Amino acid sequence: MKKKLRNGGIACLALTLFLPVAAFAASGVSQKKVEPLSAAELTAIYSGKTWVWGTGGGRFNTKGHRFVAYTNEKGKPSLGEGRWAVDNNGKLCIFAKWTASDGAGRAATCFGHAKVGDKVYQRRHPFGHWYVFRHAPQQTGDEFRRLIAADTISSRALDLKKNLAAN
Repeated sequence: MKKKLRNGGIACLALTLFLPVAAFAASGVSQKKVEPLSAAELTAIYSGKTWVWGTGGGRFNTKGHRFVAYTNEKGKPSLGEGRWAVDNNGKLCIFAKWTASDGAGRAATCFGHAKVGDKVYQRRHPFGHWYVFRHAPQQTGDEFRRLIAADTISSRALDLKKNLAAN
């Protein structure tokens, strides 16, 4: 991950650090300092947590930064297995192999994180729209609240893996 940032040069760094400033300027928060979350902050947010999605979720295991996910969109269950990584530019990336009954493929999905004061913003990296991930104080609708300590994913993912292997 760090290698990509170094080799990506100034353009990648500019996207990571300066786009939040422009995006936040229109929302009236430009008077405050926009800072990317550190790797330590991102690890504290995601490590050992399950991100609950409407159709399943993803588990960010602490050991080895392993990632496992289960989704069931439109009656089609899928299994994601891989790893997750963070950097000091506010980026969380998930590198996973997704398997379903009709095949498999690899995907990398990244999210940018920045803080303005006590609020944390998130977006799909690199060109998603910034939104408040965690208000200060937290609010009921914050995406951050969908990160839970309970592992509600691993057993479902293991069952799906067994079923896919049997077919």
